[in-house]
This record gives sequence, structure tokens and C-alpha cells, in this order.
Amino acid sequence: MIKKIILLILIAGVSKTSLAQYKPVEAASSLKFTIKNLGFSVEGTFSGFDGTINFDPQNPSGSKIDVTINAATVNTDNSLRDEHLKQEGYFDIKNNPRIRMESNKITATGKATYQFNGLLTIKGKSQTVTFPFMAEPLGDGYAFKGSFKMKRKDFSLGGTSTVSDEVEVNINLIAKK
Repeated sequence: MIKKIILLILIAGVSKTSLAQYKPVEAASSLKFTIKNLGFSVEGTFSGFDGTINFDPQNPSGSKIDVTINAATVNTDNSLRDEHLKQEGYFDIKNNPRIRMESNKITATGKATYQFNGLLTIKGKSQTVTFPFMAEPLGDGYAFKGSFKMKRKDFSLGGTSTVSDEVEVNINLIAKK
């Protein structure tokens, strides 16, 4: 009986350690967003990726993604607008320097395709996000690509303004060991 218990403990330990841990590669990763302002599309980016990704394509339910970006890196190619977005009415970078995305559940949906279920936290407010993504092997890591739409007002971004509520977010995250 003791041998069976020890064997089960060893098997459980091996299965937990089989998840490889990856870190975002800043220079190769991007988060892009598109929003309408007075009917015109405005595009922007964020950088400053950090976090950990424990990913195993053979065991997606055991995988975990916990990544942040630096809110102060918002870039819309307009320095006046960027400074405005950093203020309290939008990203409030003094009090909320990081934007966080953390998975609760990863499920396989096909070959190299998955579903992210988790929380997006901006300005201390967390909302559930669910979106499809691809995970392609890339040397000693993965290229994760996905997109989703969110409502900026759910995070108290901008209050009432000429900017639309819906924001399209595209993530291209390269992660390596």
C-alpha cells in the first residue's frame, strides 16, 4: 500500500513539473488596440511585457498565463493624446502602472488552437475575458496570437467622450524559456 502511495505522489509530481515555464520576449511581442474616435479608427500599442506562462499543449487545462504590460507605454503616435491617456480619467498610470491578464482556464479547441478564459485587470477593475488564440511552437518557446473586444467603460476608461466604447485588442506574444 505504501509503495502505491509513493508511486502516486511521484506521478503527480512529474505531471506538475512537465509544464514548461516561459517568459514574454519584449522586443518580439506586441499588444495593439483599435478604437473609433469621432468615427475614425485610432490605433495604438502597449509594450513592457512581463509575467510567466506555464504552457503544455498536451495538457492545456494545467496551463496558466499571467502577463502584465506597462500602462505608461501607451502609444498612439500622438504624444498629446498619449499623455492624456496616461492621466486619471483613462489609464491613471500613477496609481495603476500595470495592466494584467491572468487565465483561469485554458482549453484546446483544435490543432494549436485554444480558448483563453480569465481576467483582464485595468485600473484595479477586473472583467472576465474569453477569446480564441493560437499557440505555435517557436524554437525554445511559443508564439501566442489572439484577439478580443472589450468595453472601455467597464474599466472606467474615459468616461463620456467622443471615443467609442468598444475596443479591439490584438495580442502577439512571443514567449521563451
